[in-house]
Amino acid sequence: MSLFDPRRVPVVRQDGHLPAVPTSVLSPGALRARFADPPAWQPELRQERSFGTRAPAEAAVLMAIVQRPEPTLLLTQRGRHLNTHSGQIALPGGKVDGSDASHVAAALRETHEEVGIAPDSVDVLGCLPVYITGTAFTVTPVVGLLRPDVQWVPNTAEVDDVFEVPLAFLMNPAHHRLHRVVFEGVEREWYSMPYPDRHTERFIWGATAGMLRNLYAFLQA
Repeated sequence: MSLFDPRRVPVVRQDGHLPAVPTSVLSPGALRARFADPPAWQPELRQERSFGTRAPAEAAVLMAIVQRPEPTLLLTQRGRHLNTHSGQIALPGGKVDGSDASHVAAALRETHEEVGIAPDSVDVLGCLPVYITGTAFTVTPVVGLLRPDVQWVPNTAEVDDVFEVPLAFLMNPAHHRLHRVVFEGVEREWYSMPYPDRHTERFIWGATAGMLRNLYAFLQA
């Protein structure tokens, strides 16, 4: 995927006809209730088409929701010097280590390593179904709440930037764009959720957008 600019790949659908998640569902209390008693639902996206030959690996990421009057989601921009997914927008997280007690522990450890947020600062609500990336990572998305006074310090060895996006923006499918392209003889598709942030565009796409699309399905169910 690094051989082309995903922004230039045609958009085949934008889902303005689908309802946005009501803002009342995005409050901390409503989110806690939803995870405590989840509805019957099915994730829309489970597995990307494979590319590459790397061995499968377990990973975990944190969907950290900051409890502001208008809740936001914490995202990172990966370092441009990294060998994989350089410069892409991501959820904090990474590989599960043998020393991790669980996928939740892995997501919290990686978040601490990447952005300096202590594990005990996260109010973990639960997990979404695994998402398998085209690079053979089986990713467990962990959803948690952060207090509005949370402080973060990006680890410049891994992260170029840390920023917030309004959760209501991400949970409105009018902002979800489906892209499709034939690449190396295989048809591939993914979602993007471009967010205009001051003088730049935060181009959220690929696995990160896919997991957020599943969060939308869970909250809208």
